[in-house]
Amino acid sequence: MSLDSERKRVAQLQKEKAALEQALVRELNSSRNKRAEIGQIQRSATRTASASSLQTKQRQIETKEKQVTAFEKKAADIKCRIASKDSEIFRTLSNIDKLSNQELDKRHREEKNRNNTKLRHEKEITMELERQSKLHRKLSSSPIVVNFENLPEKIIVLFIASNPLDQTQLRLDEEIRVISRKIRESDYRDSVELRSMWATRPTDLLQALNENKPTVVHFSGHGSDQDELLLQNDAGGTKVVSKETLVEMFKFASSGIELVVFNTCFSENQASEITKHIPAAIGMNTSISDDAARIFSAQLYSSIGFGQNISVAFGQAKVALMLEGVLEEDTPQLFLGNGISEAALVLVKPS
Repeated sequence: MSLDSERKRVAQLQKEKAALEQALVRELNSSRNKRAEIGQIQRSATRTASASSLQTKQRQIETKEKQVTAFEKKAADIKCRIASKDSEIFRTLSNIDKLSNQELDKRHREEKNRNNTKLRHEKEITMELERQSKLHRKLSSSPIVVNFENLPEKIIVLFIASNPLDQTQLRLDEEIRVISRKIRESDYRDSVELRSMWATRPTDLLQALNENKPTVVHFSGHGSDQDELLLQNDAGGTKVVSKETLVEMFKFASSGIELVVFNTCFSENQASEITKHIPAAIGMNTSISDDAARIFSAQLYSSIGFGQNISVAFGQAKVALMLEGVLEEDTPQLFLGNGISEAALVLVKPS
């Protein structure tokens, strides 16, 4: 039983008890009135000498005494019912106390869990910020010279979206909206050009890579736990692209590509494998929520737009998830090709 229903039960019982108490008063009053009538008859009999009158009065007294007995019996029954109501009210109130204590304990546990989660979250943020600080100190003590002359005047980020009709529908338009806004708000906004391709078919991929010559390729949509990328067929349904196919594609279409981002579920192995041909890749080690995917990618490109190297941009994107309270910061994974230095992976040339 819930607290609310138990409280309603007590109110109903108290109402029933009040009605019984009113009935008891009526029965006791009736009994007293009859006794008073008996007393009057008895006093009248003392003043009567007639034998027949005395007999009549005696019969009246006997009748009224029977009525008194009936009233008193009914009153006794009502008293028992009132006592029963009192017992039931007491039991229900005891149950309310028990349920209230249980509810209070539950709230205390929930509050404790929230506080523990908050403390753990704050600890994780602190650890990540310390890691970033150590990385910056390391870079400051052993500065890495980046030859900005060799960087392109502008990098192209190719956003490849696919949202098959037979899959859960994702808010990919919202993802590219926040990425675009974050790039516009960065220091080197003019050095980052965002291009997009929607409802992507597998046959569109090579054409898009050859046409756009991107620096960054960003896949947004669905992935499977079989290391597959889920694109669309001509009917709008799912068309599967295997990990092996993706690796082979980037083997022959990797020119100029510095980073590939799989903002799709279960894409860790895809990202790891393509670093045989691409300097850096990001993938997800499990499923990722719509909100987490959007927050992570928006901060990643914001940091790149501020001139951060890929490693720092990746770390800041994870911190963004933690700051937003989205506890999926361990899902994104960064992979680098053999011999690739984290700090040297700077994509944007300062103005």
